[in-house]
Amino acid sequence: QVQLVESGGGLVQAGDSLRLSCAASGRTFSTYTMTWFRQAPGKEREFVAGIVRTGVTINYRDSVSGRFTIFRDNAKNTMYLQMNSLKPEDTAIYYCARARDTSAIISQRAEGYVYWGQGTQVTVSS
Repeated sequence: QVQLVESGGGLVQAGDSLRLSCAASGRTFSTYTMTWFRQAPGKEREFVAGIVRTGVTINYRDSVSGRFTIFRDNAKNTMYLQMNSLKPEDTAIYYCARARDTSAIISQRAEGYVYWGQGTQVTVSS
């Protein structure tokens, strides 16, 4: 059983930065694509960023590209999301997720991920 634990969320002002972490249990972290999703109140869960197992390929949703950076440390079984220039519209619960299989595809659909963390709240005030 894989467990994912997010941390690093909080309440910040517009323009501030936060770094989220996702710590994974088990020995297979380095084998799988990992992603960040987020869900705002009353909205569907949406893809934020994804990174393949080697870190060579990374995808971002358009609205965060240039402001957010996803990276991973396979030796520490941890993935990160550095969020700069935060905006009120970034307010959401952020979830990390592990891919369902070991392909190098970064799916932007939640159905492609089988393990999820409990989420960490990010609130950006204007």
